Amino acid sequence: MDVFSSDALWAGTGLGAPARQALEYLVGHPDADEDTVAAGIGVPATAARAALRSLEAELLAVRVGERPTRWSASPPRSSLGALLGRKRQELARAELYAEQLHEIYRTAPGRHIATDLFEVVESDEQVGARYAHLLRSSRHEVLHFAKPPYVTSRIAPADASTATGATVRPGVRLRSVYDSDGISDDGCLEAALRSTTAEGELRLLPGLPMKLVIFDGVAAIMPLRGDDPAAGSLVVHSSTLLDVLTALFESVWERAVPLSLESRPAAPTASAERHDGVVHSRTRDILRLMSAGMKDDAIARALRLSRRTVQTHISDLGRQLGARTRFQIALLAQERGWLAAPEE
Repeated sequence: MDVFSSDALWAGTGLGAPARQALEYLVGHPDADEDTVAAGIGVPATAARAALRSLEAELLAVRVGERPTRWSASPPRSSLGALLGRKRQELARAELYAEQLHEIYRTAPGRHIATDLFEVVESDEQVGARYAHLLRSSRHEVLHFAKPPYVTSRIAPADASTATGATVRPGVRLRSVYDSDGISDDGCLEAALRSTTAEGELRLLPGLPMKLVIFDGVAAIMPLRGDDPAAGSLVVHSSTLLDVLTALFESVWERAVPLSLESRPAAPTASAERHDGVVHSRTRDILRLMSAGMKDDAIARALRLSRRTVQTHISDLGRQLGARTRFQIALLAQERGWLAAPEE
């Protein structure tokens, strides 16, 4: 066998790369001496010798002769099977020990775990640590609701975790919905944009029901009290409740308004925003945010416009649509299809 397998296939055996390469070589080349094995796997003779000794210790290879010493692989089915059996026994003992440690963890003074389905975490430091750990452990998707009141002065995916510097792994999708009522200044908006990675999406909606972070659908963090985020958090492991929380997130996500993560150039005047019945992107953005219930100041911060520019757009739209209220503007714009993205 001249083409060696990947390390992943051997991960459970505990064999290092030289040892598994030497074994693969011996399987196809019986009665090979140490120099031949070294040349066959491309390592120095000393490394080949050490690899062969380790195979002998695991009963995976035997010496065939002397002067020079020759080596032959033991039958892989029985020898590797015995090695894997020993590893399984080691894992079983480790799992038993993990259960014993978990019982100590669960009953330790000051820790509140009535069941493995939920865990109460009281201090800001503990919440931040748990958040950082769950975020680093996520491999697929993190779902996030952010709303006031905030523990820290800046918005972040978890209020108590800003000191941890935790971020999602590359390739993990982050979907965030921020309560537009909580975007109180440009610093809040910039922090929200910074916390959303290249793989992330950010949306806005007023009146979010709660603060929440869901990690890969296997764990979630939510505050014990909605009016006091410093009162502690609940770490949820219950699959049933996680399904309910995920369904809630998806429902809110559908109603929330996307916020572009890319800076746009300054908007043209309101009168130039419509031409031949076509609604331009800036006007559409204002309409969509307005239809989500955002006030003029929040829309201006979200789109990096002045409050006066936003009001001019809305007044112009009202005149064009013959509408007197913001609700009528949003309703008539929706009926005319102005809120939909243009077709490519």
